[in-house]
Amino acid sequence: MRMADVRTVPQPADFADVRATNLAVVLRHVRTAAPCSRADIAASTGLNKATVSSLVAELIERRMLRETGLTENRIGRPATMLVIDGSGYAGIGLAIGPDHLTAIAVDLAGRRILTWRRSFTAPGKPPGRVIAELARLARRAAARVEAAAGSVVGLTVAVPGLVDPAGVVCRSAVLDWHDVEVRAPLERALGGPDYPVGVDNDATLGALAEYRYGAHAGASDLVYLTGEAAVGVGLISGGVPVRGARGFAGELGHLCVDPSGPRCSCGHTGCLDAAAGVDALLRRTGDAPPDARGARDLLARDVEVADLVRRAAAGEERVRSAIDEVGIRLGYAVALLANLLDPQVILLGGQYAALGRWLLPAVQRAHRSLSVAPDTHRPLIATSNLGYEAGALGGAAVVLDAVDSARVAFARSA
Repeated sequence: MRMADVRTVPQPADFADVRATNLAVVLRHVRTAAPCSRADIAASTGLNKATVSSLVAELIERRMLRETGLTENRIGRPATMLVIDGSGYAGIGLAIGPDHLTAIAVDLAGRRILTWRRSFTAPGKPPGRVIAELARLARRAAARVEAAAGSVVGLTVAVPGLVDPAGVVCRSAVLDWHDVEVRAPLERALGGPDYPVGVDNDATLGALAEYRYGAHAGASDLVYLTGEAAVGVGLISGGVPVRGARGFAGELGHLCVDPSGPRCSCGHTGCLDAAAGVDALLRRTGDAPPDARGARDLLARDVEVADLVRRAAAGEERVRSAIDEVGIRLGYAVALLANLLDPQVILLGGQYAALGRWLLPAVQRAHRSLSVAPDTHRPLIATSNLGYEAGALGGAAVVLDAVDSARVAFARSA
């Protein structure tokens, strides 16, 4: 099960559980407009003042909202202002990387409760072993949340690969998984938790993290490219993640950019992943063998990229030239995305961000050469500031979005 995908514009609904829905409407409005008053909420949502007062009282009792005092900087009588509290509710995000597992817990107000990253080489290990490690990390994270007087409202796992709505990883070249169930066995390993468990693509969750917490948070049309283990794309359109009919949208890494190019891990030749991925860059600088998909490379990639950053900063021409060539190929893909989707922002994440000082100019140059939009209407192309935590952070974000928009916490405490 995935968390619900919803728009952030608050609108009262007219389906069965009206009160639970309108609790979410009020909560979502305060998140986007805080500090705000009860009168502000009524005016913006269309709910009457008596209903708003009742809903706000319940949200305060549930520790989702809190009052911050009176403000006099407005016309008329001073009003009591409201902000998000949310200290009693947390979402947990987990991420499977090629050489690590990450866990992040965030409360409803966006405060980090924990950030853990532990070494773990998932490729080559049986999926059951990986899921058992995820369950162990999830139990520790949930215990930490509960020890802080909080309640876990959901957990989502970020996986590099194709993930269907049932939580099955249909294909992951990075992990060498095919049709691996993750959600169901993880739920069993957790003993049937009373919160929902979801599984999603890491780039999609990275885009959600950018939309909620990044430097360009709130950009309703956003593209996030992850460049860690493979080239993946997360898409936000109109404030909603784009997943496609089966959840497979965003696999830009397997777009053919050079039919005579190197062989990709997917079995085809000339994919963007093989031509402009991090492994391709390491091959160009002599830091990885030609096949560049072995366990050694997965384990050493962080160290090797850090060394590339050092060599580029020192002015090594071979490294700067290789980054420029990869940036140009990546820029062609960025131009395709810009022309197709017309986003406000395109962000380079993962290890692309670490190389951004030298990579970004080449990407921007190639994008300009192929863009159909006039200069004043092109998207902003920048590097992400969320680092390697974006997937796990997005896993927590999608849980909290479900609280804002659906009825996760409300249903659990009803």
